[in-house]
Amino acid sequence: MTTDSENAPRILSVGRALPPHYADQDMLITAFRSGWSEQHYNLERLEELHRAVQVTGRYLALPIAEYAQLGSFGKRNQAWKRIAVELGETAIRSALRAAGLSPLEVDALFFVTVTGISTPSIDATLVNRLGLRADIKRTPIFGLGCVAGAAGAARASDYLRAFRDQICVLLSVELCSLTLQREDLSVANIIASGLFGDGAAAVVFAGASGHGERRGPRVVATRSVFYPDSERVMGWDVVDGGFKVVLSSKVPQIVTQHVRRDVDSFLGDQGLDRSRVAHWIAHTGGPKVLRALESALELPKESLEGSWRSLSETGNLSSASVLFVLGELLESGAVKPGDYGLLLAMGPGFCSELVLLRW
Repeated sequence: MTTDSENAPRILSVGRALPPHYADQDMLITAFRSGWSEQHYNLERLEELHRAVQVTGRYLALPIAEYAQLGSFGKRNQAWKRIAVELGETAIRSALRAAGLSPLEVDALFFVTVTGISTPSIDATLVNRLGLRADIKRTPIFGLGCVAGAAGAARASDYLRAFRDQICVLLSVELCSLTLQREDLSVANIIASGLFGDGAAAVVFAGASGHGERRGPRVVATRSVFYPDSERVMGWDVVDGGFKVVLSSKVPQIVTQHVRRDVDSFLGDQGLDRSRVAHWIAHTGGPKVLRALESALELPKESLEGSWRSLSETGNLSSASVLFVLGELLESGAVKPGDYGLLLAMGPGFCSELVLLRW
């Protein structure tokens, strides 16, 4: 999609929320060694894989000791529903406060997640808790995984191109720790147990007309890219115990094969090239993915400094990660009028989502 930047929707603010239970990686490794000591024949390998993801610590939905009590998918999902509502409310209130708006001014709410299920979806509960209007338009999206932060931003901006005088909120809540399959000793599950964390992010968007003078970047253009016959690269197998991770070692290879072509084509259609992008806002997929992005796009490591820092401090928050990186950039004071930024993520499908921003 291509659009005139002066008529494009604008990002007003990003709110973030983390659960109160923090554990550094040493504490988590000790817990995993204890839990898997009778099943896993190579605990040194487990620790090696956890160290390799370069995460120093993560915020967890529950205290570590309480996870052993969640013996079924039903119990884990009940915890997800309760905590997702709490974090979602905090993130949205923070974002609206930063934008100088009240809940009654929100016209549409997009909700993305991949770590729990609920019908009605938790955005319905949030309508009541936040005091949103009865005519609010809700769009819950499940299953896009890590790409959903970028995809949700694109879909929210699509909506506001049609309803130019409205306010839209995107909410991402991911509680990855509640999906852990303790009986799964696969390398994919062990890596996931060392990489993924919990958190929520909310983004406030405004249509191009009305709402006075607003700061923040405009969503100039978006693009979705689907890679055929790649469904087993990333996702869930839904088993009796819940969500069993599918995580292929081919993800960095796919980044290397496709991302330069996709980014160059997208930017070229806007009359730009990579040299014009001042800010790279990438999903924190892990060290191998970030290095593949740096190599494929010929970026110096400082270009993805925000993504590396977010990975280290909170782990991979699935769909919320790229929104955390965006929020930190908006608060950094590092942008100036006229700057371009590219928000990008990849996820189940397998697919990419590209969102071009201009300040």
